[in-house]
Amino acid sequence: MRSYCGTAAAVAVTAALGARAVDADSAWYQSLRKPSWQPPPWAFGAVWTPLYATIAFAAGRALTASPDGPSRIRLTTSLAVNLTLNTRWNWLFFGLRSPTAGVCGTMLLNLSNAELVHRTNRIDPSAARALGPYVGWCLFATALNASIARNNPARHK
Repeated sequence: MRSYCGTAAAVAVTAALGARAVDADSAWYQSLRKPSWQPPPWAFGAVWTPLYATIAFAAGRALTASPDGPSRIRLTTSLAVNLTLNTRWNWLFFGLRSPTAGVCGTMLLNLSNAELVHRTNRIDPSAARALGPYVGWCLFATALNASIARNNPARHK
């Protein structure tokens, strides 16, 4: 139970810190040329809420199944890096007002996702599978961010 509480708290902090940077109503964001396939603004909260819950569940399950020692420390570190990169994307894209920095951030997040899933799979394959929707959404977000960066090559501040 302790692992689940810890991962839920870590994910909640991630969501809160990331949300502080987002300003989808700003004149800067509204002026960006976005692809026609971008979901409506309300969809992002509707998607991220269950994704964050899934991350907390999968990580809590894997940490509960993980024996104490180096393997557990590596999994905890992998999760911490992943959640940090998750939050950083918002600050790179919205905080810096840089779609290009956002692409760099989401590419790093995708690498971290692959590492987290791989490490989780070694401990609990079911927990690793539960991370699938998160990985898929991040790949979609990368494509969306890359499209925005391509459509707005000089849109920094």
